[in-house]
Amino acid sequence: MFKIPYGKTFISIDLPHADLIAPRSIEAARNPTQVIQTALDHSDVALEQFRGVPSAAIAINDKTRPVPHDQLLPPLLERLEKLGLSPASITLVIATGTHPPMTPDEFHKILPTPIYDRYPVISHDAENLASLVYLGETPRGTPVHINRQYAEAALKIVVGNIEPHQFMGFSGGVKSAAVGLTGKATINHNHAMMTDPNAKLGEYELNPARQDVEDIGRLIGIHFALNAILNQEKQIVTVVAGDPRAVMQAGIPLVKSLYQVPVSEPYDIVIASPGGSPKDLNLYQAQKALAHAALITRPGGSVILAAACPEGTGSQSYEKWMTTNDEMTDYEAVFARFAAEGFHVGPHKAYQIARDAAKVRTFLMSEMPDDLVRRLLLEPVHQIEDALAQVSGERIAVMPIANATVPLLLHT
Repeated sequence: MFKIPYGKTFISIDLPHADLIAPRSIEAARNPTQVIQTALDHSDVALEQFRGVPSAAIAINDKTRPVPHDQLLPPLLERLEKLGLSPASITLVIATGTHPPMTPDEFHKILPTPIYDRYPVISHDAENLASLVYLGETPRGTPVHINRQYAEAALKIVVGNIEPHQFMGFSGGVKSAAVGLTGKATINHNHAMMTDPNAKLGEYELNPARQDVEDIGRLIGIHFALNAILNQEKQIVTVVAGDPRAVMQAGIPLVKSLYQVPVSEPYDIVIASPGGSPKDLNLYQAQKALAHAALITRPGGSVILAAACPEGTGSQSYEKWMTTNDEMTDYEAVFARFAAEGFHVGPHKAYQIARDAAKVRTFLMSEMPDDLVRRLLLEPVHQIEDALAQVSGERIAVMPIANATVPLLLHT
């Protein structure tokens, strides 16, 4: 019996001969607060050197990321106050990237009340040009427009978690600010690199998109990163802190040991979940599970994506791009239009889905209307069994946390 995360609940399905493809099970840290304190104590960047600075800004992730802010932030904020910073001079900036800005009545979804009552909290808006400042270009030509309040802070910190990412290789480090707090032009130029062969799951050093993010971070001047590594239950296993690049170099081997799963040969059918809420809040986020599942599905096989998507597609630009043009009737039309118009965040999600769905039959079990799902060129089903009844194959895999699973295919 498999338990598949779906929204804030689980789906149970009996598949006696299916294989489980999931991160290694590992216990959470017994005392996460002590783990965080130890990481801060042994950081290669001593926060004490910032004593007397007039201001600090902390990039934190939005509601689409399972970052344990309630555990990571209190020890960090306590240390910043001990440096002489007043609560009013420490701003928490919600890194939304091109996601819609979070409203104040949503802050409780990611922050404990004592924190957002004590410290200034603002949400980034990538399309508000007045709130951005231009810092120049990266070596790869990415124009860097960054949130002004964050850029002007004397001490700039990022807080998040390190996990696999479908084309950035890994999340974490400077990415929370270098993508999450930049303008749309910055994100467009950077994300256009996702078509490079090295812009792939699990690749860091040779990944042009990820290394461009590192260059964006250097232009911004990010001083310090505090990153958690989580287990399947989204609990803290360990924490790394210090120079953002050093944090990535220390964290990536740990993430690989936890999330990388060897797979002997492709499957006929893969049942995948992004991992439940918040990873399946919308299709924009849930698509990553399809991308990871497709890596181990044979050409012509099937992926059944179980993602609640209570917020629908999660991107008005993606949805409009797909549904207001009667010509978007097949994947070839998606590829042709995307090539003709050039890269744009939002429509890029149509390209990513088409890239995989053109190779494997793709079903979506969600809360989205069937008609909308079809307009997005996916096949709607209301139960996993409904999709299984329409496909055939002996090799079946279940990926209950596909967004955070790095399947390593040994034989193609």
